[in-house]
Formats: sequence, structure tokens, C-alpha cells
Amino acid sequence: MNPTVHLLCLAGSLRRESWNRRLLQAAAGAAPAGVRATVYDALAAVPLFDEDLEQADPAGPAGVRALRQAIAAADGLVIATPEYNHALPGVLKNALDWISREGPEGEVLAGKPVAVLGASGGPWGTRLAQASLRQVLHACGALVMPSPALYVAHAAQRFDARGGLADAATRTALAAFMDAAAAWTARLAARPAAAPDEPAALQQA
Repeated sequence: MNPTVHLLCLAGSLRRESWNRRLLQAAAGAAPAGVRATVYDALAAVPLFDEDLEQADPAGPAGVRALRQAIAAADGLVIATPEYNHALPGVLKNALDWISREGPEGEVLAGKPVAVLGASGGPWGTRLAQASLRQVLHACGALVMPSPALYVAHAAQRFDARGGLADAATRTALAAFMDAAAAWTARLAARPAAAPDEPAALQQA
């Protein structure tokens, strides 16, 4: 394992105590030796996608620039998504729409290794949200880890009062997930980058 592998962890929720933020905090602690995993905490600074804002400054608003730079600097992404109405949340889709556009760092999602997981308070564990997120990431040219999948259902029963991941089976599954995400990222990061043969999926509206 390359000792400099850096995974950026992004929660698709703005709530400070969201299950998915807690899950990523546990994931960062479960990263294997030689891997640095950091949780991104500034998603709320990304405004609604607006081509007028983009045209005013091709680099994008400050919140978009910060997110794009953080993704460009990371070797891979770990995205934890809630499930809202059988799909990924609007705040996460909005952020992906912004960063799918080419900026000073290029198309930062194109060719980027990404691992997807999620937690919900209900029995489905974000299965449908993860499926819709994978579709969006594929359209953006990201390289999504095919397996293992991790769907954390009944999240209130998995965490303790302080927000720590208390369920032993989930901790074991999360450690295996992070091992796989690190290996996926390290393997793909070692490959030469291929020039994209299609423009960004988000076209002018």
C-alpha cells in the first residue's frame, strides 16, 4: 500500500450529527495503516448550481472552489449518502453537478476512484440512494468501486449516545469496506490517466 494514499470522505447531509457524518468519522478511524482519511465539513458552502455564477467566475464560487480543490488533492473519495424519497439528497446532487464541470483543476471527478456507502434510520440502508448516486458518478466519469457494498440500516441502533459506532458487526464491515476502498484507490491511482473522450455530463440548460 502506498503510504501517501489520501481518501477524502464526503457526507451527503448538512446536519452536523447526521448518521452519515458519524459513519464517515468511524470510517476515517477504520482506515488501514498508511492511509489518511479526512472528513470534508464545508458542503454547506456550495450554492445552488447557477450558470450565471459560473459565467461570472469560471472557477466557481468560493465553496465550489474549495470542494473542487479538496477532491483534486485527494487520491480517492468515500461518499456516504442518506436516502431522501428513494434517491440521493439534493445537496449532494447539487455539489456533484458543480464539480462535474471543468475548473482550473480539470474535471476532478473524471477518473477519480470513489467508494459509496450510506446509513439510514429505516430498514433499507440507502440502497436506492446509493444506486442513484452510482448512476450520477458514472455520468461524471468517476471510477466507482463495485464491491463490497455497505448499507447501514436502523442507524439509531448502531451508534452510541456520543455518536460512536457501537455495533460490532457494522464496525467489522466498515473496516473491510475501508480496506477495499484503499486498495481500489491505490490500484487505480497507479494507472496512467486517460484523456476523457466525452464532455462533462451536465450540459447547458
